[in-house]
Amino acid sequence: MKTRRTTNPLLATLLLCGLSCDALAAESVVEEIVEEIAESTPKQESTDELRKAAQNPVASMISLPFQNNTDFNIGPDNKTKNTMNIQPVIPFELNDDWNLITRTIFPLVSQPALFPGQDRTFGLGDTSLTTFLSPKEPGKIVWGAGPMFLFPTATDSMLGADKWGLGISGVALTVIDNWTIGALASNIWSVSGSGDNDINLFTLQYFVNYNLDGGWYLITAPINTANWEADSDNKWTVPLGGGVGRVFKIGNQPVNAQLSAYYNVETPDNFGAEWQMRAQIQFLFPK
Repeated sequence: MKTRRTTNPLLATLLLCGLSCDALAAESVVEEIVEEIAESTPKQESTDELRKAAQNPVASMISLPFQNNTDFNIGPDNKTKNTMNIQPVIPFELNDDWNLITRTIFPLVSQPALFPGQDRTFGLGDTSLTTFLSPKEPGKIVWGAGPMFLFPTATDSMLGADKWGLGISGVALTVIDNWTIGALASNIWSVSGSGDNDINLFTLQYFVNYNLDGGWYLITAPINTANWEADSDNKWTVPLGGGVGRVFKIGNQPVNAQLSAYYNVETPDNFGAEWQMRAQIQFLFPK
């Protein structure tokens, strides 16, 4: 004889309420975890924000630019020189009011033979370190200033001066609508070393960017130099030109790329280049 089971209505109701409460509690815990992850995950910066930071030499953002400069028609034999500047930019937060921005330039140089009997030389040139003390809240004018240093790291005498150097550098810029306008100036002097030639080099790089849609921008950023130790015919390099750039992403990696060309309206008579092509890719690491 079979026994018939009966279900207690009250017990069934209590079980259903318990399961519902457990489900609601679990759902609440999951929602809290999702909110915490969302709050702790860095927000993706817009292209405009990345472009603004990339165009600011004293932005509080780590970046790694690879800038390749090819100089054409050097000397009577129209030789070509190539310099790849690896120039990591690393900011340091000093306190609530000030940042210290460091930019180190490691030049990899392919130097043509300039005299009979010489061969083309490739290697590391002299390394420079520039530091900028910059306020966190600068106002309409963004600025920075500080000392710079030159280290005799050249792997060949053709690629460096074999001198230690010390100097000063400053930068200022402003943003007006779609325009970013600024200038960076420095002067460095040799202070010791066994090289035959003293260093007294002035550098002025003004930059003008006009920002377009889609991360694109137009740029002119010629590097003007004056070698105060040279005679008047070999003192100045004054380029004119410009190019185009764009900030975009490769996967999740923000990148700033640009290509430009400059013609030297003034160049040293002794082995000065006639014009220059500049290509740069800069990897951006926003906080």
